[in-house]
Amino acid sequence: MRAIVVGAGIGGLAATLSLRRAGCEVTLVEQTARFTEIGAGIQLAPNATRVLRRLDLLDAVVARSTRPSRLSFRTWSDGGEICRYALGREAEDAFGAPYLQVHRADLHQALAAAVPSESVRLNTAVVGIGQDDKSAHVTTAGGERLEADLVVAADGVRSAARQWLFGADEALFSGTAAYRALLPADKVADLDLPEYALWLGPGRHFVHYWVRRGELLNVVGVIGAEKAQESWTARAEPGEQLRAFDGWDPRVLAVLERTGTVFRYGIHTRAPLARWNIGRVTLLGDSAHAMVPFQAQGAAQALVDAAVLGDSLTGAAPADVPDALERYVHRRLATATKVQASSARAGEDYHLPDGPEARARNARLAARAARNEFGPHADAWAVDALDEQAW
Repeated sequence: MRAIVVGAGIGGLAATLSLRRAGCEVTLVEQTARFTEIGAGIQLAPNATRVLRRLDLLDAVVARSTRPSRLSFRTWSDGGEICRYALGREAEDAFGAPYLQVHRADLHQALAAAVPSESVRLNTAVVGIGQDDKSAHVTTAGGERLEADLVVAADGVRSAARQWLFGADEALFSGTAAYRALLPADKVADLDLPEYALWLGPGRHFVHYWVRRGELLNVVGVIGAEKAQESWTARAEPGEQLRAFDGWDPRVLAVLERTGTVFRYGIHTRAPLARWNIGRVTLLGDSAHAMVPFQAQGAAQALVDAAVLGDSLTGAAPADVPDALERYVHRRLATATKVQASSARAGEDYHLPDGPEARARNARLAARAARNEFGPHADAWAVDALDEQAW
């Protein structure tokens, strides 16, 4: 079985590894000249770390990660705790895998290091995808035609493959923008910060947690916005992040005041699709279901996609590919679409105005914490997507 994977982000690398474990000969095609990953912190709930264990990568990622013991929800103005959820040993015992917080580049590096160099075509832009009854192919900007039994498009939120398969379909601005920064631990050591907290306020929220074994504090401030550039490298204006969170708890403002370079990016999503596949070609990860990051499930869902894709193709012959991709999409689409929707609702809930609505939300969060120590998003963690009973 020969497969081509387009895109060497987290989803594409994981798909490559999963397909290789399924016995496929895989060519990973990436338009950049070398493996790179920008960004900052990323959270890996147990449904994601379970996949990393199957790929024999969990220990490598754990070695560069932080394991939070809890998540604390806080009020914006005075930092009063609304509720807390367990994420440490209790969660690992309950879900069979740990909850990790890691620098995105460290996760990407662990995945990339496991892909053999002979499987990778860097500096190769794909400008078209096609297929017939017996094979699929990609066309490169250099005029090459690379053939295989299937093509997996993991080309991100701005996926060209999605348009080639399903027609004109642009990424959607979510109405939110995020400030992000990384601070060395010694710059905030005096602030008595919770280890992992989500501060809720009118029209915005603020998140911080540790990455790289506690060496760096990852900071993200999300605000409502009419427009914002989609760029991981666009810098905020000096002091812009402080003005956006004026009047918030002094600890939040102190963190924002001590940030060095602050980046500002618009958060974009994709509309849910009724299918991800046609014949021998399928989407995976953000190209299929890009979502707002408010449940920390974007990368996790891509990792689970990869695991299920490999499982669906295990034992399949080239003639079986269309049916195998149907099984993959059947097993994943409904769940990923549900997480897309619940992530969007979470963002709306976090930004409620002060007053009755916010008080009711806080009461709901506290009541849920009393019933379920692992929090509002734990249902997604419990599902083992490779268990047939899960689908």
